[in-house]
Amino acid sequence: MHDGQLVGHGQSEGERMNIKDFQVYVRDSLQHIDLMKARHPSLPVFIVGHSMGGAISILTACEKATEVAGVVLIAPMVQMSPDTVTPFKVFMAKMMNHLVPSLPLGSIQSKWVSRDQTKVAAYDLDALNFHGGVRVSFGMQLMAAVARVERELPSIAWPFLLLHGDNDKLCDIRGSRLMFERAPSGDKKLKVYEGAYHALHHDLPEVSESAIEEITSWITERLSAPQQAS
Repeated sequence: MHDGQLVGHGQSEGERMNIKDFQVYVRDSLQHIDLMKARHPSLPVFIVGHSMGGAISILTACEKATEVAGVVLIAPMVQMSPDTVTPFKVFMAKMMNHLVPSLPLGSIQSKWVSRDQTKVAAYDLDALNFHGGVRVSFGMQLMAAVARVERELPSIAWPFLLLHGDNDKLCDIRGSRLMFERAPSGDKKLKVYEGAYHALHHDLPEVSESAIEEITSWITERLSAPQQAS
C-alpha cells in the first residue's frame, strides 16, 4: 500500500483527502490483489502497509484471510491517540461533520515524519504529498476505520510483522502493541525502534536499513516455508 496511489492522494483524480467511505481504499486494494493473482496465480500474496495504509492493509487482509501469506505493517494506524480523540473532540467533530464537513483541521507536521532532515525536506517538496489540512469528514472516516480495525483484531490469524518507532507522534505505538497482544495469530512479531519517528523506511540510515532488512528477511523466510493450501 502506498498513499500516493490511494483515492484522494498522489496522482489520483478528484479532490484531495476527500472520500465518502474508507471502504473505497479497501475495495481498491482487494481489486488489485485479484488482478495480481490473475497475472501470477502461483505466487503467494504479501501485503505491506505504512501508516493509514497499515489500516487499509489490515482490513484488506481480513477480507482475504485465506489468500494472504503475510502482512508487514510499518507504523500502522491501529489506534487513535487519546489526546486526539478525547470525548469532547469527538463530540465537536461529529457536530462539525454535520455542519461543515469540508472544514480543514490541522495538517500533518512533517517534522515528525523522519529524524533525517533531508527526508523531511523531500516530503515537503513532493507535490504528490497532501500538505493541506485534514477535513472533518475525512477525520470521521479515519476514526471509523480505526474502530473497524480494533473489532477485527481478535479474528486475525494470518502472519504479520509489526515495525514501529517508540517516538512516533503520528501513529500511536500503543496501537501496534494492542494488535500484537490481541491478535491470536501463531506467527506474529513486533519490532520496536527506540527513538525512531513515523516513517521507519525513511528514518536515519541505521533505522531505515534495519527496517528494510527486517522486512526482507521476514518475507523471505515465509517464501521458503511450505505454503498451506487455502
